[in-house]
Amino acid sequence: MLVATWNVNSLNARLPRVEAWLEAEQPDVLCMQETKMADDAFPALTFSALGYESVHHGEGRWNGVAILSRIGLEDPGFGFADGVEPDTDARLVAATCGGVRIHSVYVPNGREVGHDHYHYKLSWLGRLRETLDATCSADDPVIVAGDWNIAPEDRDVWNRRVFEGATHVTGPERAALENVADWGLHDTFRRQHDVDGMFSYYDYTAGRFHKREGIRIDYLLSTAALADTAVIDLVDRNGRKGTKPSDHCPVFTVYDWAAA
Repeated sequence: MLVATWNVNSLNARLPRVEAWLEAEQPDVLCMQETKMADDAFPALTFSALGYESVHHGEGRWNGVAILSRIGLEDPGFGFADGVEPDTDARLVAATCGGVRIHSVYVPNGREVGHDHYHYKLSWLGRLRETLDATCSADDPVIVAGDWNIAPEDRDVWNRRVFEGATHVTGPERAALENVADWGLHDTFRRQHDVDGMFSYYDYTAGRFHKREGIRIDYLLSTAALADTAVIDLVDRNGRKGTKPSDHCPVFTVYDWAAA
């Protein structure tokens, strides 16, 4: 089972690239973030023609998350399930695909340390943990995948000094991410790649991609039922090349797992 995540940075701009990538890589499930589409504009029929069922949670110009699946898609869920008021942003969608509960997440950027959006980011991650508590069991196959906007470790940024005092690397952000992971989620990428310099995001400016000056903020976290079966974890740099790419690479995990 190949599950991928990709911040496409506008599906309107990137749809031909997404179609080509789906045809080339044939993932079983693709989680997308930052579609920047309203639900009524989402190209569900295009994906259906490629063999994928889909669910989308969007708001128009900003944010937007989706799940595509060719192994079934049931029980879609939109936003948090923590019993509090709905999130005003479209940043979380979930569905059961082939017996696995999959979440596509677009964690807030945070903008700058101390900004209201930074505190929203920390609160958002807390609400994600509460949603997992309310809707899932860590004993079951669960994946939370997406653009986390947090580099888990210093080695997940190309130069720690460049990020000094900035978001994505602060202690509170990493603690909030760890709180989500402590629910029972594992970063299988780090189990297989104990090396530096493997990044998923490269800014468009200053030739960052060609200089390999990036950060790792896109990843899949999965419960032990799945993590223990992971056999491949890759960042697809080819997905960041060519004409009009997203500033994020597709990232995927292959699990040697099938529904009972």
